Amino acid sequence: MRYEARIGWRYLYGGKRDPAMLGMAAGSALVTILGLVVLTVGSPGNTAGVLAFIVGLISTAVFGLLSVFSVFTSVSVLGVALGVAALSIVLAVTTGFQKQFRDKVLGVNAHVIVLKSQATFAEYRDVMKTAQEIDPDVLAVQPFIFAEMLVTRGKGELSGVAIKGIDPTLVRGVLDLEKHMINGSVDTLAKVPAPGELPPIIMGKELAHKLKAKVGDDVTVVVPLSNIDFDTWRAKSSAPRTRKFHVTGIFYSGFDEYDRRLMYTSLGHIQDLVGRGDQVMGVELKVKDVDRAEDISEKLEKALGGPPYQVQDWYELNHNLFTALNLQKLALVIILTLIIVVAAVNMVSALTMMVTDKTREIAILKSMGGTSGSVAQVFQVVGLAIGGVGTLIGVAVGLAICYVVSEYGYHLDPKVYLIDKLPIEVRPLEVLLVAGITMVISIFATVVPASTASGLRPVEGLRYD
Repeated sequence: MRYEARIGWRYLYGGKRDPAMLGMAAGSALVTILGLVVLTVGSPGNTAGVLAFIVGLISTAVFGLLSVFSVFTSVSVLGVALGVAALSIVLAVTTGFQKQFRDKVLGVNAHVIVLKSQATFAEYRDVMKTAQEIDPDVLAVQPFIFAEMLVTRGKGELSGVAIKGIDPTLVRGVLDLEKHMINGSVDTLAKVPAPGELPPIIMGKELAHKLKAKVGDDVTVVVPLSNIDFDTWRAKSSAPRTRKFHVTGIFYSGFDEYDRRLMYTSLGHIQDLVGRGDQVMGVELKVKDVDRAEDISEKLEKALGGPPYQVQDWYELNHNLFTALNLQKLALVIILTLIIVVAAVNMVSALTMMVTDKTREIAILKSMGGTSGSVAQVFQVVGLAIGGVGTLIGVAVGLAICYVVSEYGYHLDPKVYLIDKLPIEVRPLEVLLVAGITMVISIFATVVPASTASGLRPVEGLRYD
């Protein structure tokens, strides 16, 4: 080890341990273990266990540092550690929200859709063939109809819904709806009703709760404004078109907007109900790599000749949602990075005080032949050690908290957050990015104190000796 590193470490760690602080660190470690035991053997989401684990973990880090390092050094390290931990946790949460929203959206929606601006879309089979052949990454294609309806059950239960007509023989290849089924199966939509039987339909869990419906019940679907003559804007003598359906399945996507409003039935039944004949609203595709959805949509739109066809990928369809999430993530990263910057300012103060305190030692080192560069390296070692230890502790605390929250996450109000559980998604690249940013800030924080130390003259440190 070079002498600059040995001297720097000596300035940080004098070889003495505070027994009282060591005892408090050991007690905090026991609280951390107790909290982990409560979480392991107790009920998931136990608040007391989570609080004991987090408080114990942070306390162990605090008292452990105070038992080894000086107060100034410990405060500097803790500032860096808390900043790194906070940034790591927030990145994991925001990334988790992005992943959850993407999975929920893609779970009940296709990756690419083809719409037509004109009222008629009878040539959908030709479009499906073109879409299937446009790229090897296209896995499956199906036609669909999406219609706003009213659904009733009994005398008092009524709700506005969005009913999607799908091809029961092709839907498994395009949508991941089957894995979200909690009762019944998507395959029930393929059953051809016998004379006197009602056509099948499946609905979201929250919608079923609102209608007080379950598998085996019957619901009535009403086509709004179907009795209006749009030429004269007068009501016809007949009532709006209605049709009864038999509930054969209930799904739960975890995305409140879908679980509360969405229903699925066979394409043919919706075509009969809306009276459009053999026409659809659009064609949807599933691709192998969702990140290539935009490229495939552009190729398909070019192959179809553009208007009246409009091709959109999943990101474009949900552009506002994902743009808002990205901006929120960026803003939080910038704000929380300022915590690390503040910790770096505190590190500058601690190093400056250390330079002032070690003026005599610096003078002796220079009088023995030490260069200004070697003196600067001593304090750079101190700064990098503070940043490195703080980063390691912060990453460890952040990952531990992320694990606890992920394993024993808490319920969210789906009406506010659209999903029902706090999501956590730790990405190694983001953790490394946080660590890298922190170390870069730590390097810059050592520049001023190291320059001050290297500029001291031996005569100034030994003047009064």
